[in-house]
Amino acid sequence: MLMHFYTEQTSYEKTSLSDLQGAWENFKHTLLCLHPFPYSDRIIFHLNEAMSWEMVRDLKKMKDVYLLIRNMCMKSEKAEELTGDLEVIRDCLDEAIEECDR
Repeated sequence: MLMHFYTEQTSYEKTSLSDLQGAWENFKHTLLCLHPFPYSDRIIFHLNEAMSWEMVRDLKKMKDVYLLIRNMCMKSEKAEELTGDLEVIRDCLDEAIEECDR
C-alpha cells in the first residue's frame, strides 16, 4: 500500500491577515511584558477573544473588540507604552477589512 504524506507549502503569500496577526502578536508581547497592572487581566481576556478564529471570520466584529481593548488601554497607566502597537493593529485591521470588502 502506498501512503501519501501532506507536504508543507514552500511559498507563502503575505496578506493583510498575516500582517494583522503579526500586529496582534506584537501587542500581546508588549502587554504581557507590562502585565500586571490594573485591569490588564481584562485586556488579556479581550485580546484572546480578538485573536480567535471567530473574529478572523468577522473582521467588523474584531474591530468592535479592538475598540474596547483600545479604550481600556488608553484609560490605563500603561497607555503610552501600548499606543504604538494599537495604532499598527488599527492600520492592519482597516486594510484587512478593505481587502475583504473588495
